[in-house]
Formats: sequence, structure tokens, C-alpha cells
Amino acid sequence: MFGDWRAGDLRARDRLFEIFYPELQSAAAAMLRTEAMVSLAPADLLHETVPRLIRLNRIDWADRPHFMALASRLMRRALIDHARKRRAGKRAHHRVELTTKLPEDPRLDHEELNAALERLAAVDPVHADIVEMRYYGGLSLADIALVLGISESTAKRRWGAARLWLFQALDEPE
Repeated sequence: MFGDWRAGDLRARDRLFEIFYPELQSAAAAMLRTEAMVSLAPADLLHETVPRLIRLNRIDWADRPHFMALASRLMRRALIDHARKRRAGKRAHHRVELTTKLPEDPRLDHEELNAALERLAAVDPVHADIVEMRYYGGLSLADIALVLGISESTAKRRWGAARLWLFQALDEPE
């Protein structure tokens, strides 16, 4: 079906979104579930993300993990855009925070996390991609390994290293 969508079949695209919508909704809900004072609902986050996915109609989608990995990246960007608009005073929203599973489970401002992820991407883009897929997209380590073409144990090691790097970066900001 991914190939049909890329070839221009809008019914295939719509069918794919029907199939993946519950999984996208679960990922968005998991991302926002433990957050206090978040002004976005999972449906709002999806309504920001789905049009971005649709505009990528020339992507050569490989499979479900590839699709979800890209969706997680676009959800992250939607959250970043939301936080920036709120901070710019264009909307009267509450502070957007995310809870990570980093040691001591600190509560983070989304923009601080994004800045740390950008610094991590400058050092090691693969580690940043793993965090993005795992944290924002809720992908399993097996799916991440499949997307990146690495073993699951390598994905697990890199996920642990990236989490520790982020914990240290957030504890000692630039």
C-alpha cells in the first residue's frame, strides 16, 4: 500500500491512515499522558502531524516502523512549533512539559529537551534519531533496530547511552 500511495493512489493513502491512526493516536497519547498543564490533546497533536505526513507523498515508505519513525519526528516538530508559538505570545497556552524516563524522572520543558536533542544530533545523529523514535514515537527497540538496520542489542545500548547523554546535557545546559 505504501507504494500505491507514492504512485498517487489517494485511496491507498487514506487506507494507510485508517490502519495507522490508532497507533499514531496511542503514540501521541503516551507522549502527552503524564503531562500536567499541557494545552494539546492527543487529537490536536495528530491534527498537526497528519497533514505533515500527507505532504511527504514522495517518500519511499518501507514499512510500518519506517512510517512510525517519521511520524514520531513530525510529532516532535509539531510540539516544538506549538511551544515556540506559545512562547512568542501568539497563543495563551500553558507551559508544555514532557516527562522522560531518564534517571530521577525530571520534568522537562519541551524546548530544553529539543535544544539538548539538537546538540546530541550534532554529536551523534543516530543517537538523536533513536531518542526521537523511542520517546516521541513510542517505537520499540526492535522497530528502531529495523528502521536503522542495526541489531536490537545495539539499539538498546545506543538508547541507554543517548538517555545518559541527555540527562547530563539537561543537568548542565549550555
